[in-house]
Amino acid sequence: MTHITIKRPDDWHVHLRDGDMLKAVLPHTAKDFGRAIIMPNLVPPVTTSAMAQAYRDRILSALPDGADFNPLMVLYLTEDTDPADVRAGFESGLVTAVKLYPAGATTNSASGVRNMDKVMPVLEVMAEIGMPLCVHGEVTDSDIDIFDREAVFIDRVLDPLGRRLPELRVVAEHITTKQAVDYIAQASRALAATITTHHLMINRNAMLAGGIKPHYYCLPVAKREMHRKALVAAAISGDPRFFLGTDSAPHTDPNKLQECGCAGIFTAPNTMACLAQIFEDEDALDKLEGFTSLHGPAFYRLPVNDAEMVLSRSDSPVTFPDRIETGEGPVTIFDPMRPIYWQVSS
Repeated sequence: MTHITIKRPDDWHVHLRDGDMLKAVLPHTAKDFGRAIIMPNLVPPVTTSAMAQAYRDRILSALPDGADFNPLMVLYLTEDTDPADVRAGFESGLVTAVKLYPAGATTNSASGVRNMDKVMPVLEVMAEIGMPLCVHGEVTDSDIDIFDREAVFIDRVLDPLGRRLPELRVVAEHITTKQAVDYIAQASRALAATITTHHLMINRNAMLAGGIKPHYYCLPVAKREMHRKALVAAAISGDPRFFLGTDSAPHTDPNKLQECGCAGIFTAPNTMACLAQIFEDEDALDKLEGFTSLHGPAFYRLPVNDAEMVLSRSDSPVTFPDRIETGEGPVTIFDPMRPIYWQVSS
């Protein structure tokens, strides 16, 4: 097979940042994706509908001429979030979801939630109106090994939340473990999960074997090969509860390479090429459209994009730039550490 045509995909988890960084990275997402769930962990975070409107306006202003892209705005959940503002933002069509960051779990998450009881009024309103909750699924307890934090979160937070509010629509974002795959697949409630491009391609050896490689450091961190294989199996399964959320997260090289480097991998420029390669290797190209273009809209109760994307296969490996330049400094593009023969042709 040398060409495949799919409905234009969406990215159900992306970091666009702000200012000069936004202007540099946005074209790479807008080129391939019709819509994207925009992460709200700016400084300061996007905590109100008014802030979401202002951020959306900045995103639209930064779009290249002629770009057809719809940013889906998300509110950052805090223990002071106003349920009435959440309801108003959702019912107006401005806000698509709310994001739960456990405090301290990842980049710019200091304002996140420490006590779930304090956000229950917001979650109860969301359950009532059918508004999705996007979840960064890791505990932050210092005594929990970083490779176990997702599994512990399922036991301590996600499962109890589901029993307390079974009607709440939840997306477990960027899952990284077999435990998460199994939990999602067996769930009887409105629970789905996004899977990133990089977690489908790398295990923790990419970051640690032969020396520490900061450009493969992300949160949640990549896990063992058995977990990567479980993610691939979920992605190619055709199960509509699993869909693409790249978690493309740009940081400048100086911020990645310092003594305490930032977590995040910038995959927006080559995500679709990498995914086509993964699905071809698994003899599952017929499942690529579901994972990238159909399952996400179904969960978010949105129409599938009308436009189509064509991906083409070359006889020799495709090359990608090493980095992009931004007004804040260079940003390294994800290196899949293997030959990629696919590219987006239209």
